[in-house]
Amino acid sequence: MNNTALHLRRRIANAVALAASCVATGVGLVFLAWILWTTLKNGLGAMSWRLFTQPTAYAEQGGLSNAIVGSAIMNVLALAICAPIGVLAGVFLAEYGNRSRLGNTIRFLNDILLSAPSIVLGLFVYVGVVLPMSNLSHGAVSFSGMAGATALALIGLPVIVRTTDEMLRLAPASLREAAFALGIPQWKLIVQVLMRAVRSGIVTGVLLALARMAGETAPLLFTAFGNNYLTVHPLDKTASLPVAIYQYTNDPSPELHAIAWAGALLITGFVLALSLLVRMTFSRKQVPHD
Repeated sequence: MNNTALHLRRRIANAVALAASCVATGVGLVFLAWILWTTLKNGLGAMSWRLFTQPTAYAEQGGLSNAIVGSAIMNVLALAICAPIGVLAGVFLAEYGNRSRLGNTIRFLNDILLSAPSIVLGLFVYVGVVLPMSNLSHGAVSFSGMAGATALALIGLPVIVRTTDEMLRLAPASLREAAFALGIPQWKLIVQVLMRAVRSGIVTGVLLALARMAGETAPLLFTAFGNNYLTVHPLDKTASLPVAIYQYTNDPSPELHAIAWAGALLITGFVLALSLLVRMTFSRKQVPHD
């Protein structure tokens, strides 16, 4: 009787937990669909070739070309900075500093950096990069795309470190045991075995970092500032899509509001397309061939 009652209680608890999970998933999907539909409905009407050919200096004619190019440059530079450092730091934490005091300290500091507000990181880069460069340029405030990329790199770095660390720690212990049994050095085990086994998870972490960096606005206001014209020099003031969206939404003009929605649609579509492309690529590589 007791076993039967215990089994019944467990089945009821399982059914309740499953129902709550389904409801939570459904609510999340509803809000996600709502956000995507609203962005698509308001942004699709402002999409035109002028959006990709005119700079923000001709905003009412539908220009975001300089913001698109500026965002691309800063995100690429940020990835070039944070991706190698983040992957190497994650490898160190998972394989060399797993139980050491240094590894625990780095994880703690990485968690703090992961939860730090982006505006604080922007102010840090403003004080540490923009102001010293301003002193070198005889007092003129040296906002630049490189400073913006540095701020974005600080935002993406902890995401890559955490993802790489977790993915390597989730790798089967049998891989390490088999490699050590064959006398393979640890560095070769990491590079040729473990990294290949978890590369999809690491790439996913890099994409998550890119997705977070692509939508940041606050740190770019203190570092890249903005530019109404197209520039590709990393030491010049650089426009970006998030800053352009922020500026356009503060304007009372309905035409600029529509362009802001178009910019939001571009960012959303870019992140979604990149995620789907990577998932399709890795899923094809994992399919066995006869």
